[in-house]
Amino acid sequence: MISKEFFKALDQIAAERGLDRAKILDIFAKGLVNAYKKDYDGNQNAQVVYNEEKYEIQIVTASTVVETIDPEAEKGTQITLEEAYLLKKNAKIGDVIETRVTPKDFGRIAASSAKQILTQGLKQLEREHAYDIFVDKTGEMVIADVVAITEDFITLNVGHDTETSIPSKDFPQSDLTLGSQVRVYITKVEQTTKGPKVYVSRTDRNLVKRLMENAIPELQEGTVEIVGLARDPGDRCKVCVMSNNPKVDPVGACLGRGGARIKSVIDALDGEKIDVYAWNEDPRILVANSISPAKAVDVIVDLKEKAAIAVVPDDMLSLAIGKKGQNARLAVQSSGWKIDIKSATDAQIQGLKQAE
Repeated sequence: MISKEFFKALDQIAAERGLDRAKILDIFAKGLVNAYKKDYDGNQNAQVVYNEEKYEIQIVTASTVVETIDPEAEKGTQITLEEAYLLKKNAKIGDVIETRVTPKDFGRIAASSAKQILTQGLKQLEREHAYDIFVDKTGEMVIADVVAITEDFITLNVGHDTETSIPSKDFPQSDLTLGSQVRVYITKVEQTTKGPKVYVSRTDRNLVKRLMENAIPELQEGTVEIVGLARDPGDRCKVCVMSNNPKVDPVGACLGRGGARIKSVIDALDGEKIDVYAWNEDPRILVANSISPAKAVDVIVDLKEKAAIAVVPDDMLSLAIGKKGQNARLAVQSSGWKIDIKSATDAQIQGLKQAE
């Protein structure tokens, strides 16, 4: 069969759907072979040969000439010498007789079967292609469209005809509507018979990291690094940053002029507060920075235990600890240090001071 249109259509399908051209040809070949089997009483001796330079598609059958057909052999793979003479006058035992079958001569039912296999195969290819794409995006942030809203769940379209759901409680401050776009973090992808199952999160701390990288060029370039991050999703986040360039202030780079950069991240998180503080190789400075917005008057460290006591003015004790201990807990998680916070009065009464 000669069909220039077929190969043009092949290129178009591959480009539009982002599919591997060779895989589409393989699926089409399976459809033709299946059609051949239906039209030729189940024979198993066919393969499809493409000649793209001549725009040819051929089904080639191969049968070995034998004295007596083995009943255990696959149907069509053997023919008798008498049958072979009809195809090749000088045929002999052991020869492999090849014939070519023209697809357009197939019966209507066989052709329909080929089309069905091609359609199903393309769907499976698209599922596999979508799965590969989402696997590559695992650990990354994507923009998703809101397609359904219920009391308990938000359904999102994450692209490539793939939908997933996320708990409504993950959007505590958001006034979502159908068609809204939200940023989510892909945590895991599974392959299923219906396509990829994509797990996304709004509460994963890495979502904050990806949002900051998206908004702050210095993070993208590696000039500034996030070395610690702790989060109470929907409420507050603490981020410890360092600079690989002494001329670049890591906190200033993250905040941006007038706080514009960090505000874009806060807006994407529906108003979740973000504290950004600078890492320092001196643990006393690091711990003092981590309990901001409170100011430490002294920090006593135990290097062996990687523990510290942060001493703050009496009127800043509750600020340093935070509501339900939140500020202190996030400081511990983001700095990597065990931190005990005490008021200046208590520290004095207990005679706390740095060991010599």
